[in-house]
Amino acid sequence: MSIRRFSSRTHRLDASFLLQHLKGARSYKRIAGYFTSSLFEVAGEALDGIPEVKIVCNVDIHPDDLKVAQLRESKMLGRWNERALEAEALLNRDRYRRLDAFLKRHGQAVRVAPDDICGFVHGKAGVITLADGRRLGFIGSMNETRSGWQRHYEILWEDESPEGVAWIEAEFDFLWNAAKPLPQAVIREVHRRGYRREVVFDEIDEDENLAPAALIESPLYREGQQLQPWQQGFLTECLRHYRLYGVVRLLLADEVGLGKTLSLVTAALTLCLLMDKENGPRRPVAIFAPATLTEQWQTEMLDKLGIPAARWDTVRKVWLDADERAISPAGREQIARCPLRIGIVSTGLMMRDSLEKQHLLGLRFGIVILDEAHKARTRQGIGRDAGSPNELLAFMREIAARSDHVLLGTATPIQTDPRDLWDLLGILHQGRGHFVLGHDWAAWHRPDDVLDILAGRQDVLDLGHAWELLRSPLPRVESTSEPRARRLFSAIRQDLVLTNGEWQSNRPLADLAEETREILEEELERRIAGATFFQRENPLVRHVVLRKRQQLEDAGLLTRVGVEVHPNRPKVTEPRLFDALFEGTALRTSEDFREAYSQARAFGKALAKRGKGSGFMKNLMEQRICSSIQAGLATARRLLHGESVHEEGDEFEADLTVETREEREVLERLIDRLQRLSSDPKMQAVIHFLDKEKWLDLGVIIFSQYYDTAKWLADALAARYPEEAIGLYAGAGRSRLYQRGDSVAVERETLKRMVAEHQIRLMVATDAACEGLNLQTLGTLINVDLPWNPTRLEQRIGRIKRFGQKRETVDMLNLVFEQTVDETIYERLSERMRNRYDLFGSLPDTIKDEWIEDIESLGEKLDEYINAQKTATGFDLRYTATMTPPDKDWRDCTEVLSRRDFSVLLRSAWS
Repeated sequence: MSIRRFSSRTHRLDASFLLQHLKGARSYKRIAGYFTSSLFEVAGEALDGIPEVKIVCNVDIHPDDLKVAQLRESKMLGRWNERALEAEALLNRDRYRRLDAFLKRHGQAVRVAPDDICGFVHGKAGVITLADGRRLGFIGSMNETRSGWQRHYEILWEDESPEGVAWIEAEFDFLWNAAKPLPQAVIREVHRRGYRREVVFDEIDEDENLAPAALIESPLYREGQQLQPWQQGFLTECLRHYRLYGVVRLLLADEVGLGKTLSLVTAALTLCLLMDKENGPRRPVAIFAPATLTEQWQTEMLDKLGIPAARWDTVRKVWLDADERAISPAGREQIARCPLRIGIVSTGLMMRDSLEKQHLLGLRFGIVILDEAHKARTRQGIGRDAGSPNELLAFMREIAARSDHVLLGTATPIQTDPRDLWDLLGILHQGRGHFVLGHDWAAWHRPDDVLDILAGRQDVLDLGHAWELLRSPLPRVESTSEPRARRLFSAIRQDLVLTNGEWQSNRPLADLAEETREILEEELERRIAGATFFQRENPLVRHVVLRKRQQLEDAGLLTRVGVEVHPNRPKVTEPRLFDALFEGTALRTSEDFREAYSQARAFGKALAKRGKGSGFMKNLMEQRICSSIQAGLATARRLLHGESVHEEGDEFEADLTVETREEREVLERLIDRLQRLSSDPKMQAVIHFLDKEKWLDLGVIIFSQYYDTAKWLADALAARYPEEAIGLYAGAGRSRLYQRGDSVAVERETLKRMVAEHQIRLMVATDAACEGLNLQTLGTLINVDLPWNPTRLEQRIGRIKRFGQKRETVDMLNLVFEQTVDETIYERLSERMRNRYDLFGSLPDTIKDEWIEDIESLGEKLDEYINAQKTATGFDLRYTATMTPPDKDWRDCTEVLSRRDFSVLLRSAWS
């Protein structure tokens, strides 16, 4: 029983100590340092033959994040991927392969110690049970890498005494029992790096492998996250359409909050790769989205998938990169000369006549995406324009006719009238998509002829009627996965000698063989889950992909997280203080505020006198004051000083300046009243919930649709809580970090990382930065203003209502002022939200102007919409398969598309 001391100055430690004792050893227990690929570089081969191997490592992850298995995986993988891996994976390939082989043989031999138990593991020690049964303890600074053993200065003590060995084992057992298993995601990544190989287009044989090869090392995957199964499923559907028709014409109508942006972008990227691989013309990719969402698209594409895109600035008439820098000359004609492959343009620009529209219509596009596509629709009501396409619908029909692939996205394919869906199918039908609805006389062009059939209210039992519906567009055999339907389509084509590429037939029913007519008759009588043949097999279900949140939750693909909606008096801890702030669900206001609000409404009426009072411009001052007193003041002052205010709605955008004496006088009275207010009730409410209801302890995200409001909140909260790190997450170049009376400009990624690492528990954000922001470490959300867009509210709550959220129910506070239009809208919404929050995902994406005009009927309009959404369709049957995880996990992808090819693809200018 002795202690032996070693120094790398006098001994070769790898040869003289470790390898010598591991030969024939019975067990090896090790407290190692940070988990790296070099963990077994020296001892790997010797460890292979040891029956019991246990190694406890450290990884810098917050204790709360270790509690949830999925989050533990993504966090650890994200930590491990912080360094550039291209060169590292190449130089250490053999090391990764040895580690991979060890993990396959020994299973869960490695565990990860949590930070709250041990902090960072600097102490390194272990116990070896030798071949003869003796136990040997060792302790020292040994670095696991070969260079560490051979070149660094290391010291080591070897201890055979029972008390010394017992002491080390006790330390090991404590850490081992507190530790968590090494995540499977990390084990998978070890294997992937060991066999990683960069490839070029021509080396990728299967189309299904293009997207994983391009995206497996994107920021999303490097952060330990991944595309969800239903997002990958949409890509699979796109590839199936590509093979069937040569072009892709699809409407993605997933419910709100299911990540349509990533689904659409992944599909567009794959189609780009396919076109390049086939040496086709390198045509432009255009994304059309409401002005309020263009920056979100640009940010999410870059932050999640590493895809650069240019965004058209409708005011400056230039293309901007993600840092808000101009990357093109100025001029309307520049819209047709985007300097990157993917350009993002506001749909508001398409809602009026403009030279930009004409320039775009002079191009041919490879891929076109339209987000919030339901805004392209036929004009409703009565009058001269009723029944005609609105400007956006007319534009999209022309663009679709000039495009190879067309992808439409909406969370609201059917408003109160399901006929709206045909406007979108009509876009898909243009140009190369002329097969979507069949020839011009086919019944599928006329919703009145087929709606009852699609809803299951009318059975089609007559063979002649069925043949008229079936023969144009004639389904391809592979267009369905239902075996008996495939048999019918195959028999029809054989009887009529049609190739699989032909999509219609003018032949009469009598030309079908008797056996084929009998198969058709059987299919008309057969139901699957209550759905008739034409509910399951029709152009709508072939070209509209729809997955519902509840389906995904029922399948275990989405975690159910409850939402407690506030203000809710029975849930507060201090009712007396609550009552001082709230009257029901609205904030109490003063006479000065009510008079200022009256002047804001008067400003809208003044605008109407010069034709500026229609649509969202009429409500500009009203909405700014309803956001915050500061936003109302800032806007009114800018207008009075002669500045223009650029307002962007979902369908329109415009610049507003004050022109008349009446407008100026109204604004002066408004400012006078607002200046008399010493405090804002919204700030008082925020502080009440942060302090009295202890929301700050749970972590809070505060959202506003206006930067003026968000900046005011961040400044004021930073002054009140000087020791608290507070983030302002806003559009490009405007994000800030506050602490101890100072603030600095920071990148959005810095704030996201600080929230993920629990360094920030109070964040203020604008809607422009909403998408792609993962804040599951925060447990509460405050909507300091109410956008007249329920989809936006769902996107906001989706920032914390996601996997990794440790609370089973999160809290959401919605702040509105009493006696305002916001209060009335919120009352109508909250009645339905409280009934069942899940219905919120089925509310219309936006509240229409005409609904606001007749405010008393708003609840009735919402109920009409909700009931229309409940109607059963054939989508559930067809697209269940696109929700499930694919057989081939992208995270196993070892063939990586070279960064050079990827860059060349995405940095090709439009021509």
